[in-house]
Amino acid sequence: MSRGSALPLWVIVAGTLFLLATLILLVQSVRRNPPPGKSISALEPTPEPTSLTGERLVTIDARHPNRWARLDLSRAVIVGDREVRAWDIAARRFRIVVNGGPGFEGEAGARRLPGQTFGSVSEAPVDGYVASLVTLGGDTINAELDGWYRYGFFSHLLEPADAVFAIRTADGRYARLEIVGYYCPGAEPGCLTLRYVYQGDGSRRLTE
Repeated sequence: MSRGSALPLWVIVAGTLFLLATLILLVQSVRRNPPPGKSISALEPTPEPTSLTGERLVTIDARHPNRWARLDLSRAVIVGDREVRAWDIAARRFRIVVNGGPGFEGEAGARRLPGQTFGSVSEAPVDGYVASLVTLGGDTINAELDGWYRYGFFSHLLEPADAVFAIRTADGRYARLEIVGYYCPGAEPGCLTLRYVYQGDGSRRLTE
């Protein structure tokens, strides 16, 4: 290479620094500390409320790859497979569905509320709720709830996407909900932590 075509020293230095900074960011992403996990909640059936509940924080066991964990939001309890109308939300690993849509016994639906925080949702929307769907391949999905997480390309971790949802329950009541965690102790995936408020009087009001 001739002297006239050599790169200036500052260009070489700047390029080297840029590569080093990129490498440091990649290493930090890969070595990121695992998220703090939550233990499965010991859920005992509570009386079905007839008014607005306080905030509930529930961690359910969704680790089984083939079995759904079905949650009754009103009583804050996991129900059995035979209680086909008693559940509102079900989880299996990272997938979440509601008890509503073709092939389901309930009337449930989910609606994402862009631009809102969990505490700012004062009333559930009238309409726009998305039901669950059984695909041609036999899987069960809910297109609205599928967006609850972000995937870390380098860390390979799932993180809540700051998404808040209005939920219409299987019996036509309402709740506000967000997913706040996905990991068990030891960074094992499948311990899905939900924060929600349930309205038991049949109205759409979700704050005092």
